[in-house]
Amino acid sequence: MPTYERPLEGCYELTPVIHKDARGQFVKVFQDDIFVNLGLNTDYVEEYYSVSKRGVIRGLHFQLPPFEHVKLVYCVQGHVQDVIVDLRVGSPGYGQFSIVELSQEKGNMLYIPAGCAHGFCVLSDSATLVYKVSSKYSAEHDKGILWDSLNIPWDTKKPILSARDQLLPKFDDFSSPFVYKSMP
Repeated sequence: MPTYERPLEGCYELTPVIHKDARGQFVKVFQDDIFVNLGLNTDYVEEYYSVSKRGVIRGLHFQLPPFEHVKLVYCVQGHVQDVIVDLRVGSPGYGQFSIVELSQEKGNMLYIPAGCAHGFCVLSDSATLVYKVSSKYSAEHDKGILWDSLNIPWDTKKPILSARDQLLPKFDDFSSPFVYKSMP
């Protein structure tokens, strides 16, 4: 995983080396020493994937303390417009968002620290997104903010949303429990 960028402090877009040949491609998703050298969490306790069709927006989701978690997300089929929102009070990026396109072709992934909301919009006919998280799922602590409350330029005019995502509070109505801790 030779390259990375920081779209928001503590967030990383990691782009691995992709080996391509006549059969297709081979991507090494995780390499412990690279994550450790960047000071990133490598202790994931659950892993999920979602399959969604074009125009679906999922998010903007997070878990509240004490079940907050780091997420590592990547797209293994299709491509998505992935969005991170900084919810860490006192952060230089508080209330700001970053957009990164994740795709099977690029093999890129996002490391999202605790205290950030995450969501995505499917740009291809369908997309499969994998999520690794550092804490167990807690329905009581699983929260979010309304997808359209931050003027994010989503790449769909008619989003397909879950009933839950339509009822999330707006960013301005959310009182964040997350506190910024400066990153190394």
